[in-house]
Amino acid sequence: MNHSWYILFAVCVLMACNHPNREIKERIADADSMAINYFKGDGTMDTVVAVKIIRDKKKIEQLAGFISEHSIERNYKCGYDGSLHFFKMNQVIQDIDFRMNEQGCMCFSFLQGGKSQATVLSRAAKEMITSFRK
Repeated sequence: MNHSWYILFAVCVLMACNHPNREIKERIADADSMAINYFKGDGTMDTVVAVKIIRDKKKIEQLAGFISEHSIERNYKCGYDGSLHFFKMNQVIQDIDFRMNEQGCMCFSFLQGGKSQATVLSRAAKEMITSFRK
């Protein structure tokens, strides 16, 4: 019986860390455009090597789905490979940083309600962000 409690606790912890962030999805899916800043790709933010503007609403909504998929604990040691800036009527509505070039650090990070949040950057999200640069 004692082992059952440990298993139940472990399941609850995993479920708490693996929930979607609906609030960020609703916020950014409403954007009419986004700008992507690509950094050097080594985790530092000091050099922007490319900027792409995306106005395709379907692509913005698809990326919003990837960003909101699974919340995680943020690792502050990972650095950044780029940033996303979501706009509505020429006003920035959300800034999101991302790390995609280091396996153990693949995430989106952003402020939400004044608190630092992070979500998983999946392989599909990486492919999409990479495809915009081409």
